[in-house]
Amino acid sequence: MTKTFNYIERTVEKLPVQILENQQEGAVLIAGLIADLIKEKQANNEMAVLGLATGSSPIKIYRELVRMHKEEGLSFQNVITFNLDEYYPMDPASNKSYVHFMHENLFNHIDIKPENVNIPDGTVAIDQVAEFCAAYEEKILAAGGIDIQILGIGRSGHIGFNEPGSTANSTTRLVKLDGITIRDAIKDFGSEEAVPHRAITMGIETILSARKIILAGWGKSKSAILKAMIEGPVSSDVPASFLQLHNDVSVYVDEPAVSEFTRTKAPWLVGVCEWTPRMVRRAVIWLSQKTQKPILKLTNDDYKKEGLRDLLAQYGGAYDLNIKIFSEIRDTITGWPGGKPGATEKTRPERPVPAVKRSLIFSPHPDDDVISMGGTLLRLVDQKHDVHVAYQTSGNIAVFDDDAIRFSQFAIDLLESQGEKGSKLHQSHVELIDFLKNKKPGDIDTPFVKNVKGLIRRGEAAAACRFSGVKEDNVHFLNLPFYETGQVEKGPVSDADVQIVVDLLRAVKPHQIFAAGDLQDPHGTHEVCLQIIFKAFRKLREAGEEWTNDCYTWLYRGAWQEWDVEDIEMAVPISPDELMRKRKAIFKHQSQKDEPVFPGEDKREFWQRAEDRNRETAKIYDELGLVEYEAIEAFVRYPFEDEESFLK
Repeated sequence: MTKTFNYIERTVEKLPVQILENQQEGAVLIAGLIADLIKEKQANNEMAVLGLATGSSPIKIYRELVRMHKEEGLSFQNVITFNLDEYYPMDPASNKSYVHFMHENLFNHIDIKPENVNIPDGTVAIDQVAEFCAAYEEKILAAGGIDIQILGIGRSGHIGFNEPGSTANSTTRLVKLDGITIRDAIKDFGSEEAVPHRAITMGIETILSARKIILAGWGKSKSAILKAMIEGPVSSDVPASFLQLHNDVSVYVDEPAVSEFTRTKAPWLVGVCEWTPRMVRRAVIWLSQKTQKPILKLTNDDYKKEGLRDLLAQYGGAYDLNIKIFSEIRDTITGWPGGKPGATEKTRPERPVPAVKRSLIFSPHPDDDVISMGGTLLRLVDQKHDVHVAYQTSGNIAVFDDDAIRFSQFAIDLLESQGEKGSKLHQSHVELIDFLKNKKPGDIDTPFVKNVKGLIRRGEAAAACRFSGVKEDNVHFLNLPFYETGQVEKGPVSDADVQIVVDLLRAVKPHQIFAAGDLQDPHGTHEVCLQIIFKAFRKLREAGEEWTNDCYTWLYRGAWQEWDVEDIEMAVPISPDELMRKRKAIFKHQSQKDEPVFPGEDKREFWQRAEDRNRETAKIYDELGLVEYEAIEAFVRYPFEDEESFLK
């Protein structure tokens, strides 16, 4: 199901956008358009010329084209392809090259003629690059020009590798990569030093010469740059904005990708708004922040001046509306995340019974629990609930090689200090040293290295739980199989992953579950872990296990983002002393201290991000006119009984 912005809603949007249910639906739709072109050209005895992109956005498109080839007989014999770009320098045999990417994800699985595949050559001598680029342009022209150009968009606003500063008349050339692009590539190359700092790319003019352009953008992390591309002016600061100059561009996105758009943040500014309860809260909070007034001080004139006259009409005036929204936000605040024993107020987020709850906290990585909800974890323990913590993955890829050497050497020294040589362990240690000294970017750790790194993370997690007061028997290390690839790209979720979580849920029978709803984790582990929990819980519900009917599931967010205030259903205040205890719990994760292996774009340490985020949430509550707290951790309840409504 797709949604297309109508004319009124597009007053601030300069490109046509279709919102799809998910990335797979977009892949099927886009692959279908490509297939239609290929078949039309085949019928006319002509070649179809495709401009192709790499990266995460088009992978599912290519998989769908492969499926159509294998199951529906779609032939690529009459297809010529031109790829947008390639790192420079880059050996095509490297598993980091776009040559490798394209063959692994598309060309090896279809019947395209090898001579019809064109990808920029990352091995061309530097003094021959300009000549190669000119020849690439000529080859596109000789093929009759590109019929459909597939694009993704980088967080720098690049299309291809046309970084900020690129001009509308640029053609295929050698470019320097933007710092954001380089940092985003660390997850593929292992370190910033290993990422090539240059690339050969088609230019803006080359891209705009395509007869049709399709851009796919998925996820919340792309929302801000998509907004700049679609709502902002044409500018070399956002190279993708040059697409506004083309007369046949289609932009396909999912719901999270439009989360920063005006039509999502403030739809009343661009058209008729459907005033759902959530949208009403959003509008009142928006107005409070825009006018810099507490909610209870907003006036009829404030609503009218900022385009909210129709909302005001529905509620008969600012007075009643202000009280309604203020009360709803006030009722999210609780110092009792496990429920307050004996409480009679029906507005509290959690039930008062049972007075002692079994609380099961799922942590995708071995530190998400204390980073994301450490204050709430401590509060649950202090209030005598039966707190369990389940670490879903080993987190072994996020440990520096030097830490593995240090801990392995410690094990050897410990044995020798006790008069035990441990020949087998000593041999494994020697092999570890040899492997890590000769390790190249992209090499997968040996099983022994992965085990050492996993044990480092496990020991840190256990230490944080001890500090927080969680019983030793209540700490569960699940080591879900999907994660254990030794690289950033994980394996597919299997029945084994789900069954491990099913077994734990069945054993604990929690009254409340806490799980990571922070889907902006740049490597996708959080989302996969959450879906595994959902599948496991649904399986138990369908099996008729009664405890599932009285179990609340609370979603927290972590180091990457926070819930919007209009979405928060439980806000747990954190005192200055509790915030310090939370910090000390995070410090137990020493391998992630100072500089983690995968810091993302944010250079702050995880404890700093967490504290700043918690303080910012408290500040927003204060500015809306609520009580002033030091910090707040926020949660949203996931209603399994009404999932469809929630997901909308």
